[in-house]
Amino acid sequence: MAGSTQTTRRWSSGPGAVVAAAFIGPGTVTVCTLAGVQFGFALLWAMLLSTVATVVLQDMSARIGIVTGRGLGEVIRAQLTRPVLRIVVLSLIMFAIVAGNAAYEAGNISGARLGLETLFANNRPGLAPLLSVLIGAIAFGFLYQGSYRVLERVMITLVLLMSLAFVLTAILTRPDLMAIARGLLVPSVSDASVLTIVGLIGTTVVPYNLFLHAALVKEKWQGTQHLSDARYNSLIAVSLGGLVSMAIIVSAAAINSDSVNNAVDLARGLEPLFGSFARYFLSLGLFAAGITSAMTAPLAAAFVARGCLGWSDAEGGLKSLRFRVVWMFVLLMGVVFSSLGINPIDIIRAAQVANGITLPLVVGIILWLVNQSSVLGEHRNNLFQNIVGGVIFLVTIALGIRAIILVINAL
Repeated sequence: MAGSTQTTRRWSSGPGAVVAAAFIGPGTVTVCTLAGVQFGFALLWAMLLSTVATVVLQDMSARIGIVTGRGLGEVIRAQLTRPVLRIVVLSLIMFAIVAGNAAYEAGNISGARLGLETLFANNRPGLAPLLSVLIGAIAFGFLYQGSYRVLERVMITLVLLMSLAFVLTAILTRPDLMAIARGLLVPSVSDASVLTIVGLIGTTVVPYNLFLHAALVKEKWQGTQHLSDARYNSLIAVSLGGLVSMAIIVSAAAINSDSVNNAVDLARGLEPLFGSFARYFLSLGLFAAGITSAMTAPLAAAFVARGCLGWSDAEGGLKSLRFRVVWMFVLLMGVVFSSLGINPIDIIRAAQVANGITLPLVVGIILWLVNQSSVLGEHRNNLFQNIVGGVIFLVTIALGIRAIILVINAL
């Protein structure tokens, strides 16, 4: 009984839930829905690969945060001793994550809003801006209170809600288990599917999550004795996130329609087959995905800015003025663009592909850091971890190059 209680405590609390909440956003829902509608179960292997890669990379990021007691941006800043190289690398990271998250935020808030509209069968145009402001205000309230413990508990609750919603919907579709097994274990790649594969990887192995995780573990734990707790916490939480993403693909594969572009269309498409329960489950899941990402994207941007610009943790932590200004800016941009009624779907898809293309740079930096004795000492990567990390690195490079070629050919 004591062992069971310890196990439950280790996975049900910690930054792993926040990381899972961050990558299961409306972008993930959209890309997974498109993957299921267009390719059935054939791309489940890509989500399995993405989940394994996320577990490995998030473990490396968490290890850096716990051992050094610093965020990833701070460690990179300290290790890059050449001023020009430091400025170039940190500028690229700042632009990609802070500016990118500002664009994502519109999709996050719009996703949460669409979930509410579908849940209550209310799509009046005049109500949309008010709902966007309301969702933004909820995110603002949780972020402004500045307590990591409160954020963690909120994220755990919402992750469990979205997990229940999407997994139950997948079960309702009564999928072919043998077909699912083939999709998971037999990789297939075509010119038609490569951008979707890159999108699946980009929406799961998210660069800003690596920075977010390293920053959060040092808020939760101090000392290398907690490395096993952090590893177990990441494994369970990220695996749960991967299961949710696969459930969305499985649910979408049940729909024979080219007009399904997001979870709202998926909910409407499933309703004639499985009744209103499917709509309710998916609407709640989309709302939970949107509101969690609406909180984590601004938070991650603020952590990245703090690390890259060298702000001290002692200057108020999560409650410091400069830290709050960054996440307020990202949140405000999301509310504004969501309220203007701009369709976020194309932006989300483009952003996910861009994530997949830029991911090799971030993975390369992580692999370099976890092999530095000056950073991790005796906790640096072993041979097996380097082999796995190297394979992930090469796969992201190959997919990124192929995606760039296809995009250029499509121009």
